[in-house]
Amino acid sequence: MPHIKVNEDLPGIRSLMAFSPETAAPMGELANLLLRTNEGLTMAERELIATYVSHLNDCFYCRYSHGAIVTCYLNDDNELVDEVIKDLAQAPVSDKLKALLIIAGSVQKGGRYVTSDQVEAAKQAGASDKEIHDTVLIAAAFCMFNRYVDGLASKTPTDLSSYPLRARQIAEKGYGNHIFTNKQPVADEQQA
Repeated sequence: MPHIKVNEDLPGIRSLMAFSPETAAPMGELANLLLRTNEGLTMAERELIATYVSHLNDCFYCRYSHGAIVTCYLNDDNELVDEVIKDLAQAPVSDKLKALLIIAGSVQKGGRYVTSDQVEAAKQAGASDKEIHDTVLIAAAFCMFNRYVDGLASKTPTDLSSYPLRARQIAEKGYGNHIFTNKQPVADEQQA
């Protein structure tokens, strides 16, 4: 049960954004800036960083929400997300992305856990300064988003079938007010 009175028909961060539209707007803008570009990192890679950090923070809602968005970008193939979560070292992603995910994992523990050796390894694997910057900022932002969702005990659906429907909307429209002003899609509406 949420710690504050929110619209419980809106799961996760959506209820918190509806509760406080004045903070929702800049948070949505930040999410779009960080996650809705293919500059350097692809949108799928950016969402994968968000998913990985959310997993490390044990934020069920954000892990499955953003994992479902990655899956949308990968033509509904969710195996990659599961493999990265299960065993990053063996996951079928580039050495560059592995190095960036290691940096993201260090940010999740605390900014000072990022080491010069980790940054150098990412650069040696082909990461640009911009990609390293964006990885750190995505990881830091998702620590905030995860703590926002869990710190206010937002309603978290455990039915994993509900996540892909909203993920498809975000993959198509991005982040913004539609996240908390539009009702949760249901399977029948998606087919219509």
